[in-house]
Amino acid sequence: MKIALYPIPVLIATVLWLIWAEFRGRQRQVYIAKPLSTLIVIAVAMLSLLEPTRNPLYTAGVTVGLFFSLGGDVALMFPERPKAFLVGLVLFLLAHIAYTVVFTTLGRFSPWDVLSALLLLAAGVGFYRLIRAGLGPLKGPVIGYMLVISVMVHRALSTLASPLFTTGAAAMIAAGALLFYLSDVILAANRFWRPWKYHHWSLALYYSGQLLLALAASFFS
Repeated sequence: MKIALYPIPVLIATVLWLIWAEFRGRQRQVYIAKPLSTLIVIAVAMLSLLEPTRNPLYTAGVTVGLFFSLGGDVALMFPERPKAFLVGLVLFLLAHIAYTVVFTTLGRFSPWDVLSALLLLAAGVGFYRLIRAGLGPLKGPVIGYMLVISVMVHRALSTLASPLFTTGAAAMIAAGALLFYLSDVILAANRFWRPWKYHHWSLALYYSGQLLLALAASFFS
């Protein structure tokens, strides 16, 4: 059994605690549970260094992305402050850039890239049209973020064609990137389109996505 699997029950507990605290408005508990959950995901990624078949480049790239994500998580704990939201947006953008670099370096270009690019473009344009009326002065940063996360997902899907990844690792990366993307869609829709009282459940998608990206580091052949 991979050693990186052992922290997962603890992560499940902290994420459920986080979601409960968000719904109950227990902000002090959110301040603990949110960064703690991300730190556990970082630990999962770093535990891959104990595997004999590790890929140090992948582990390093994902760990850098997770540390940027940690900063973004902390910034987004203060949604009432517009500057904090913008800082969080920038930090998550840097996380996606880190992920994109490692996925592009280790992934492979294939004819399927054209189809995935077209699908992501269509999804991005459609979603932007849905939320653009509520963006206000954040229109530019949000467009930039949407482009970067779309490229990240595109390059994550490219790992499915790379011989450097096992089928399991590539599937984790592709699914993880898509779950991250979906969690951001829910977050943006709640903020810029229509408030949804159950939007805190997007945290389950977010942490599942991040966990899969981190866990893939332990499944190289």
